[in-house]
Amino acid sequence: MIIEVFFDVETKSLFRDITTSDPGGLGISIVSVYKRILDDTLREISGEMKSFWEKDLPEMWELFRDATRVVGFNTVKFDNPALAPYAPADFKTLPHFDIMAHVRQSLGRNLSLATLAQYSLGRDKIDSGLNAVTYYRQGDPESLAKLKMYCEDDVRITRDLYDYGLKNKYLKYMDQWNTVKELPIDFSYPPEILAAKRQLGLF
Repeated sequence: MIIEVFFDVETKSLFRDITTSDPGGLGISIVSVYKRILDDTLREISGEMKSFWEKDLPEMWELFRDATRVVGFNTVKFDNPALAPYAPADFKTLPHFDIMAHVRQSLGRNLSLATLAQYSLGRDKIDSGLNAVTYYRQGDPESLAKLKMYCEDDVRITRDLYDYGLKNKYLKYMDQWNTVKELPIDFSYPPEILAAKRQLGLF
């Protein structure tokens, strides 16, 4: 049995609002988490989305602790440091899998989640991170509902992009000459991890 946890973080502030380049100074408005169970063929058996406002974060960490992979987009440089002031000490030791880090390793530069989603999945993000901060600051029920919807949708995009890359061994993007290209990518699990999970499933 494989357990994967996908997550995305939205913050209270933008970097222009603070005096440090550390994402930990931005404050957390909401975190959305999709946790799923896969069989040994990597077929999803069950999955559930949950969202946590800042005050609810202590209830969130248990979702991560039994994960085979903790998957996100730009988590190494942004989401994980943003969560650091709130997170238990063992959070950084979990098996984090950052899609952007793999893209950067393959291409030599970063690509946005919006770009990869548009050309790989044929879909657009429903909103922007700038608006997410505005929604938090407005604070009325309608704005907070939009913030939650946006964060959860980014988690779904991250999950679907991961699944696309895992299945196809590439992601699609548009290069500087306006040509859609395939970026070779390897999201596969090391054989020893799958073998260990299958063995555990026998007992």
